[in-house]
Order: sequence, then structure tokens, then C-alpha cells
Amino acid sequence: MKRRLMVFALILALLAGALAAFSAVGETRRGTVTIDRDEYNRLLKYEKLDEVMQYINAYYYQEPDTDKMLDYAVQGMLAGLGDPYTFYYDAESWESMWEDEEGEYTGIGIQMLANYDDQTVKITRVFRDTPAEKAGLRKNDILVRAEDLEVTAETMDAAVKIIRGEVGGQVQVEVLRGEESITFDITRASIHTNNVDYAMLDNNVGYVILYQFSTDSLISDFNAALDALEAQGAASIILDLRDNPGGWVEDAVKVADRFLDSKLVVYSKTRYSSDTNPQYTKSGSDKIPLVVLVNENSASSSEILTGALQDHNRATVVGTQTFGKGIMQYVLGLSDNETGIQLTYCEYFTPNGNHVHGIGLTPDIVVEMPKDMTYAALELGDMSDPQLQAAWDEAVKLQ
Repeated sequence: MKRRLMVFALILALLAGALAAFSAVGETRRGTVTIDRDEYNRLLKYEKLDEVMQYINAYYYQEPDTDKMLDYAVQGMLAGLGDPYTFYYDAESWESMWEDEEGEYTGIGIQMLANYDDQTVKITRVFRDTPAEKAGLRKNDILVRAEDLEVTAETMDAAVKIIRGEVGGQVQVEVLRGEESITFDITRASIHTNNVDYAMLDNNVGYVILYQFSTDSLISDFNAALDALEAQGAASIILDLRDNPGGWVEDAVKVADRFLDSKLVVYSKTRYSSDTNPQYTKSGSDKIPLVVLVNENSASSSEILTGALQDHNRATVVGTQTFGKGIMQYVLGLSDNETGIQLTYCEYFTPNGNHVHGIGLTPDIVVEMPKDMTYAALELGDMSDPQLQAAWDEAVKLQ
């Protein structure tokens, strides 16, 4: 099963008004149900919700939208955990999430990453040949408004809903580029997301970009890219994970499987137990020399993969300190088959036991991106990119 994990048939049996129908003792008879005292005491904790609902039904001046209220009640319950990575998918968001997984959706063609420390939402990728690229949006723009919505880390999901919509419809977005505020009116289109790009660089250095660990075809596309480069004579590989926000843990393990022979990739700790669910690669691996590129936007599954390759001395890591998302989430479908939740369930650690959450990973070779290149629109394999140049230098040495 997948983490950020697919678990269906999660039953939430919180029924408004149900408390009155339960009896802690006695026999089952018409109109009552017998339950044990522990279950009765558990249900009592939710009595306040039923009390509020009764007041609304009795006194609110309009007919209440009960379904909408329950949606907000679930959102509020999860928000009470104080964890930005735990949240509720309403029916629309749940459907959109699976559209992303298929690599096809309606929108403008940007990838975003939320920073919960300063509440900013950064554009980390502008897809090629999309309305966003044609309009002039750039990587590292800070998204500050979508239509009338102020965009923050907390409102990013709502902003995504606004930015999507009907093909051919317009959406207005405002970004902050340095100190300059810029507004764009962009026409939505059907977007296809490719999550793997590759090219052969000089001196037989193969170059592969993984944009995120998502879509069903990621692993087959990645292996096809590596096979193609090796068939062309690649003597070393650069794996670019810059701006990769993560995704499915299993995909990161499968990529690691290409390079690590029967090695531990990651293990986790829940509040109940430690050293749980260790993930290993299978026997057999590719021995080609490897360099991994990372930056401050490389997060989650990107860090799992990077940490494993670094701890096992399988790759030289080049770039800047990574994002520092060292926790995993389940994605759980609820019993209505229309909504779901994402729930943090553990902290993970690299094979050597290193913490990642709130810290990130330190590259073996630190190379900063110059400030004057913050918004540069670089082509695939553009060697004016100083981080790529440093990775290439290292990849040539390793041949």
C-alpha cells in the first residue's frame, strides 16, 4: 500500500443525535441499542457537537446546509492537530488530487510549494508550453493572490481550486517577483504534466530530472530515461531533484532500487513504536557513477531518496540544504467514497538514523544559485546553471 498512502473504507461513525439512542447497560429492544461502557464514554465526547447541531436546527434563521457544516467540522477537527500536512479533501479536492495523479488536469501549468514558516507559496516549476509560461510566470515567483483570494500556505488548496476551472476561462493571479508586484490574466487550458526529462550532456554525462514523485507512469518513465542514456553511452549520471516537492514514498524507494543493492532506504517512528516499516531495495543494482542535485525546495520523498544514496555513499550530493520535510502522511478515503483526509502518521529517518524534519540534508558539495539567476528560465541541460555545472564537473571526475 502507498504512503501518502491509499487506504479506503475508513469508517467515521459520528452520527448526530446518536447518543440518545445508546444505552450503556440493559437489553436490546425496540428504539435502543446496547453498547459497552467504553464505547458509550467515547461517544459522550462528541455530545457537544450534537448539542450545537440541535441549537442550529431549533433557532438558526435559515435552513442549514448540513453537508457543508460537516465538511467544516472535519476540517476544524484536523486543524486542531496544528499540523499543516494534515488536512481534509472535500469532494472537489479529492477528485482533483486523482487528476494530478493521472498527469492531466485543467489549469495554467504551475507547480507550487508552501512554506509554513513564513506562509509563502512559491512557484517552483512552470511547465513548458502552458498558459503560465506564455503569460510570463517564472520559477521562484511568490503567488500572493488568485482572483480575490489572498494566497498563503493555509489557503493554497483554495487557490488551486480557483486557478483550475473550465478550459478557456480566465483567472487573474498576482505574484511578487523580488520587490515587484505583477498581475497576470491567464486563460486556462488542459495541462499534461511530464515528471521526467532527460538529455545527454558533454563527456557522456547523462542528465535526468525528476520533477515530483507522482503519476502512475513515473517509474517506467524514469527507467526508460536511464536505459536510453546508458544505451547512448552514458558513463555517469546526474539525477536532478531540485524543486521536487516529493510525493509517493514507494516511488522514491523504487528509484533507489535502481542504484542500491539490498540496502535500507528509510525507516520510520510512530508515537507507538520505533524502527517501524523499514524499506529496502531488492538485490541487483546499476553501478553507474551518480551525482544528485538538490536545493531548498527538494522535499519529502526527494529527501528520502537523497538521504539513502548519500548515507550508503552511492552518490555525491551537490546543491544547497534541502527543505526538511521529515514526516510521512497517509491519504485515506472516507466511507462516502467522495472525500478523504491526509494524516501525518510518522517521522522518518535516513539509513544512518539522521533526522530530516525541520533540518533537511546537507550536500557534499554546497553550490548556491546566484541571486541574479533567481528567476532565470533555463533550458534543459543549460550549462550556464552553476549548480548543474558543478554537478557535471563531479560526474566527469567519477567516470
